[in-house]
Amino acid sequence: MPVEFLGIAANHDGTETTARSGGALDLAYATKLARAHEDNGWDRILFAYHSGSPDPAQVAAHVAANTERLNLVVAHRPNTAYPTLTAKTFATLDHISAGRFEVHVITGGSTADQAAEGDHLDKDARYARTREFIQILKQAWTSDEPFDFEGEHYLFENFLADIKPLQTPRPRISFGGSSPAAYEVGAREADVFALWGEPLAGTTEQISTIRAAAAAVDKPLPTIQVAFRPIIGATDDLAWRKAERTLGAIRAQQAGGAVATRGRLRRNGTQPENAGSQRLLAAAESGEHHDRALWTATSAATGGGGNSTALVGTPETIAAALLDYYDLGVRIFSARGYHLYDDAVDFGRHVIPLVRAEVARREAAERSTGREAVA
Repeated sequence: MPVEFLGIAANHDGTETTARSGGALDLAYATKLARAHEDNGWDRILFAYHSGSPDPAQVAAHVAANTERLNLVVAHRPNTAYPTLTAKTFATLDHISAGRFEVHVITGGSTADQAAEGDHLDKDARYARTREFIQILKQAWTSDEPFDFEGEHYLFENFLADIKPLQTPRPRISFGGSSPAAYEVGAREADVFALWGEPLAGTTEQISTIRAAAAAVDKPLPTIQVAFRPIIGATDDLAWRKAERTLGAIRAQQAGGAVATRGRLRRNGTQPENAGSQRLLAAAESGEHHDRALWTATSAATGGGGNSTALVGTPETIAAALLDYYDLGVRIFSARGYHLYDDAVDFGRHVIPLVRAEVARREAAERSTGREAVA
């Protein structure tokens, strides 16, 4: 399978290193950033979710009208809308985008941020609800007959959606998590299993766990996606200088109270609730530098705040590091720089072509070897 690249959509120009220059929703900037991805070789962009943020589905609809090729991955929490309504909403968005919609289902790693929208289920119950939610989405998108559903969290009768997605059989569903419950739900229900960037050994461990969970229910391994924060320089030395400046900017923003951890850290400073952030902090505690180019200082500075581990170096160094993960079975790379627009352009122009070329070379070599074996 060819390698894919997932970038980030944005509602404004603020990041962990720079305060936003305007309001919560800058549609001109959102369009500019999406086009930067589309024009520079990216395949997909993710519209993230937080309890107080603008609605990602509506921003995605706006971006759909201003792009032609990019797939639009909309993050969605099951607690925010009943799944039958969500199925219709997203089928409509698939039509608006001419079949370029995907959904990333978020169970929710912060009790506080879930509670901000009235969700008071515990973590295990949230995962059970997510599983039912995904099952309902799939059936609503594909069923030509009215159907009932009776689960622990959802109960309805005789539902039939008049609007189905353009994509057949349905849009792709991604999902992430690093707890036993997450592995079980993702292995059963997800097309794409999203992980945050860890050292190679940790990623190998997680993929093995997901593979075993999938095999236990006679499912194929979902496509594996891993996320990083690229810090690119003309030389490795310049890239590391840039990395240190980036870390300083993160700390300065935190000192000014401008950096939010999205509810991942408890107010008393103890460990975050979600297993993924805990794993990132554990990797950081074991050392700042891992493998070819992985740097965990940014993750430590943000309390394991989501996609926060960096790959530092020249385009060639970062491409080689990504190919190390490709060798583990990763087929989708999520990348988001600390300077959203410039890094989207630089990564697209200078890193993506190197990775695609090497993957194409390997695939051609494998095909040639296969033909020789048959002959």
